[in-house]
Amino acid sequence: MVRVRLDLAYDGAGFHGWARQGERRTVQQEVEEALRIVLRSAVRPELTVAGRTDAGVHARGQVAHVDLPAELWAEHRQKLVKRLAGRLPKDIRVWAVARAPEGFNARFSALWRRYAYRVTDHPSGVDPLLRSHVLWHDWPLDVDAMNEAAGQLLGEHDFAAYCKKREGATTIRTLQRLSLERGADGVITATVRADAFCHNMVRSLIGALLFVGDGHRPPEWPRRVLAAGVRDSAVHVVRPHGLTLEEVGYPADELIAARNRESRRKRTAPGAAACC
Repeated sequence: MVRVRLDLAYDGAGFHGWARQGERRTVQQEVEEALRIVLRSAVRPELTVAGRTDAGVHARGQVAHVDLPAELWAEHRQKLVKRLAGRLPKDIRVWAVARAPEGFNARFSALWRRYAYRVTDHPSGVDPLLRSHVLWHDWPLDVDAMNEAAGQLLGEHDFAAYCKKREGATTIRTLQRLSLERGADGVITATVRADAFCHNMVRSLIGALLFVGDGHRPPEWPRRVLAAGVRDSAVHVVRPHGLTLEEVGYPADELIAARNRESRRKRTAPGAAACC
């Protein structure tokens, strides 16, 4: 068997998330079926993904891996990207396929995941051409206050207050970056990077920061919620369409095995919940 890395992107609007869900349309279902057809395989290839995105969440820099028989890989590798382009629906693209380094695992080898959440406070709403990727917040937002609050959340913490808990799974994460910037078009982009995320974590963090930005809460409030360690009804999980998985970071090839061991120790629960 040969382990193959796939780099892909998708518009999440038409999907019930990444993971297979019976008859519901999902990204995993579409990509695995396209692989089965173009490889002319009797067995459906099974993908492992870096981060399972929730329904409506987009991706530019998603990473997955699949194990293929060596003869199939040798036969199809040169034309696999082009053949997938002809078979996949237009809201999914596979940009690259390559033989993965020894020991590579799309999920457990990852050092970090970087998401972007986009929101506008323009009084007229969202540019119609961006409506599927930008949230409208109908109160003026103070980006400096939001960044002040965001800086107090960085580091390793138990993010139980911002996560939908899952039996047997840890909610301890290392938040490496959380910053917001208003672009020339008025759209505010929040960049969120962590070693991993638990379910609803990014959208809950953004919900808390929006309350700070519009003046309903002081900059210290998100930190107090974090310290309390329990869900606060005032923290809203914002809508998924503003969220995009932008990039997944991996170590050098020679460090992959060590990273796998470290990640598995931290996150030992079976499977992976929908994310962010």
